[in-house]
Amino acid sequence: MSVQRGRPVVTLLTDYGVTDEFVGVLHGVIARISPDAHVIDLTHGVARHDIRGGAMVLAQSLPYMPVGVHLAVVDPTVGGDRRAVALLLRDGRMLVGPDNGLLWPAAQAAGGVERAVEISRSRWRLEPVSATFHGRDIFAPVTAHLAAGAQLETAGEPLDAAMLVQLQTPRAWVEAGSLVVTINTADRFGNLQLAATLADLAEIGPSLGDEVQLRLPSGETHAARHVRTFSDVDEGGLLLFEDSAQKLALGFNHGSAMSRLGLRAGDELRITLARDS
Repeated sequence: MSVQRGRPVVTLLTDYGVTDEFVGVLHGVIARISPDAHVIDLTHGVARHDIRGGAMVLAQSLPYMPVGVHLAVVDPTVGGDRRAVALLLRDGRMLVGPDNGLLWPAAQAAGGVERAVEISRSRWRLEPVSATFHGRDIFAPVTAHLAAGAQLETAGEPLDAAMLVQLQTPRAWVEAGSLVVTINTADRFGNLQLAATLADLAEIGPSLGDEVQLRLPSGETHAARHVRTFSDVDEGGLLLFEDSAQKLALGFNHGSAMSRLGLRAGDELRITLARDS
């Protein structure tokens, strides 16, 4: 199966940053093969080697993208024995990238994988293949050919979708009256997205406007206000809110929760309803 007719859409997500030439080279490879493609840079600011963070961004962003071919590269074991894959999802999208769990949450959010192929030895790869830049030599040319209308089955060897690496995402739980949560990602403003939702928070009781206590891995405690948005607390105030992906998040009004609290993706903390709320 190929992508829908009309001007093809390609999205790019990487941890490459924008200082070096890597992103521009991806654009160039795609433009040479599929010059009509509309390429959208979803982000190149995923934290270096942060597979889980990249996976969360990809899964949360794709519903807002047109159906197309979506290239994602966060690949700390590039050149090793991990597979390179192209996937057809049940909603018609195609994903291209390393089989290290990066693509899994987005695939599940789209209803699952319809078909998968292994593309490490794709006939479309650029020779010689660099051991350290598969984005250029494997993923970008395969993405471009698929966007130009090539069939998925011609991109590589068939792969049983059950063999794909399945990224296990953290879940929140209640323990001794506290909601135990893991930090998913941090954005450039220092807001910390949590692996939890308002439904999870409701299990310990706070309503909008209530104060909660945060216990950090260090043992420090901080008070935060459960509110709708930043302006609902004083400048410099810590807030617990629902972000645009319908996840709980921590932020400071005119500040960085990440730097103020000294937290990062993967850290675990406990949220408890303040006694006087």
